Amino acid sequence: MGFKILRFIFFGNYFVGLLAVALTIESTLQLGLPFNSLSYYTLLFLAPIIYYTYAYMGAKSSENTQNPRTAWYGKHHRFIYWSQISLSAIAFVVFLWMLSRDYMAILQLPLVYWITVAVVIGMAILYYGLVPVFFFNLNLRNTGWLKPFIIGFIWAATANLLPLILLKIESAVDFTESPLWFFLFIKNWMFCTVNAIMFDMKDYEIDSNAHLKTFTVRIGIRKTIFYILIPLLLLGILSLLVFAYFQHFAPARIIINLIPFILTLLVAYSMDNKKNIFYYLIVIDGLIMVKAICGSLGMLLI
Repeated sequence: MGFKILRFIFFGNYFVGLLAVALTIESTLQLGLPFNSLSYYTLLFLAPIIYYTYAYMGAKSSENTQNPRTAWYGKHHRFIYWSQISLSAIAFVVFLWMLSRDYMAILQLPLVYWITVAVVIGMAILYYGLVPVFFFNLNLRNTGWLKPFIIGFIWAATANLLPLILLKIESAVDFTESPLWFFLFIKNWMFCTVNAIMFDMKDYEIDSNAHLKTFTVRIGIRKTIFYILIPLLLLGILSLLVFAYFQHFAPARIIINLIPFILTLLVAYSMDNKKNIFYYLIVIDGLIMVKAICGSLGMLLI
């Protein structure tokens, strides 16, 4: 029973929805800003579930696959189908409610906000190649080395940019008055990019056979760890320290925020050996939750 619940939470992408909410709360606390509305957090939880489940919608129970995640979607394809419809309907109703409530504030948004939203939504759409091919055929998932940076950017934007834009709409708070959000954004971008690269390591053989030039396929696992993961983590740590300096973080608060980076370094060193799918879903994705919890606790407890 416990294993079924575990698969439901992690295979069904509900944990991903929790990550989006947790990261947003962390960034809100660290910037000392008001929280968004409950309707926004509801939409924020539902959107990643719907978005990430889309890739597995074609799985059928008759498929012969060695991928336990694909097999789970194939076995529960009818439930997934109706779940997607239900969650999408709820998300759409929440979106319409927010639109009807704040449409005047949305229309009055400065151009920079519109550009930011357009870039994030555009990259999210192109990630799955959702643009009709008669416009142009581009799927950012097949860009190899660029893919983890795109994933990291979308996650950082979801946690650090979109909530600030919603604050402008809901509370008239203008985040462009302070440049500190930029360092927080870079920190999360680098952390989530490292997470995406480590997650790609599970598909090393599949990507190699498909001629998808990910970092691991191009230069191997060990070089990816030492030449890619560690430098990106160090850049993320540097951004954290700059942010902490300007925000006058106490040493204890800085140490708490460094914990997830240290844990990620330790996990990166362990990536030489092939891991179970749940290791990637629980441990590697769990590092993002650890980062969100540490960042929030650092603000609340110290």
